[in-house]
Amino acid sequence: MGAPRLNLRLALEHPDREGDGIGGYRVTWRRLGFLWAEVRAGSGRETQGEVGAQSVVTWRITLRGAPDGDPRRPRPGQRFRLERRLFLIEAVAESDASGRWLTCFAREEDLA
Repeated sequence: MGAPRLNLRLALEHPDREGDGIGGYRVTWRRLGFLWAEVRAGSGRETQGEVGAQSVVTWRITLRGAPDGDPRRPRPGQRFRLERRLFLIEAVAESDASGRWLTCFAREEDLA
């Protein structure tokens, strides 16, 4: 595998729970910083959503490696933001034996 083309600047965001004052909570997203990445479409499928058929596309997002525990290493449950597009991170793995590159497996979600 050659070096990926890191040509997109993505914001890495982390979910925070915030009390709603009546015993529940809401999720807010806190920006942790920006990472340069290569974004490639993976597989696509159709699922049934609340209001009918919904298209779901998975994405492979490649970026520079970072060791476990490093704040620059994305984790499942976090997300990337590219302007108005959101990519929920489902899994993270090293792309090569040296750990120089990471691949994040993500699915695009609607802004709601």
